[in-house]
Amino acid sequence: MNRLQTAIAALHEADALADDRSRRSRVHPAARLIVCMAFLLVTISFPKYELSGLLSMSLYLIVTAIWEELSFWRGFCRLKYIFITLVLIGGANLFYDRDVVFCMGMLSVTGGMVWMATLFVKGALTVYAAYFLMMTTGIGRICMALRRVGVPGGAVTVLLLTYRYLIVLLKETQRMMQAYTLRAAGQRGIHIRAWGSFAGMLLLRSMDRAQDVYDSMLLRGYDNEFPYESSEDKSSFGISFLYTVLWLAAFCLLRTVPLFRLVGGLF
Repeated sequence: MNRLQTAIAALHEADALADDRSRRSRVHPAARLIVCMAFLLVTISFPKYELSGLLSMSLYLIVTAIWEELSFWRGFCRLKYIFITLVLIGGANLFYDRDVVFCMGMLSVTGGMVWMATLFVKGALTVYAAYFLMMTTGIGRICMALRRVGVPGGAVTVLLLTYRYLIVLLKETQRMMQAYTLRAAGQRGIHIRAWGSFAGMLLLRSMDRAQDVYDSMLLRGYDNEFPYESSEDKSSFGISFLYTVLWLAAFCLLRTVPLFRLVGGLF
């Protein structure tokens, strides 16, 4: 299975698992969205040298992973290129901040090292939070939650169609790659002289496919708004409210109290 097939299969699997979890959950998608957004805001508010306090925010991800049976390792395999990018971006801080903050034996830890670690942890926590939200809620229910909190319908529709059309784009790319491989037997990849024509053909095929999809939507009664509500929604207002309040209170506590530092001081 090549990379395109793997990506398509991963998107279908993620949608199926998210739909199954959402049907069984008693927490409303809007509550999950509010908690996730609050987590992102609190996480990015930590100063660049506050690494111990930042690590305490991982409790939200650990509890969510255990409760929803999500795998950190599987998420890392799917998002590894994002983590590599975070390392490359954070590595630049090593050359800008060379002041020694503290020493660990013979090792002198500079401010750039701490800043790099903080930036990576911030990025990892926010990426995992968005990934867990997608895996537990699904794009359809996330869009419904966005409409509930007041996001304009046009923006929500663009987000939903962009995600849905990503699979269509990948399938079109896969067909073109197969056609190119059959015409260039024994050649690895696409020759540099064919990059321009390949990209142009992909654009034209994508525009034709997009027009077909839009015509099909109109024939099915599309009126610039999707019916996000589901008759199978089993969410409870009381549980959703309690879920939101408890996590917001926990975030406020973790932001003000250095939990990991206090626990480390006990030992």
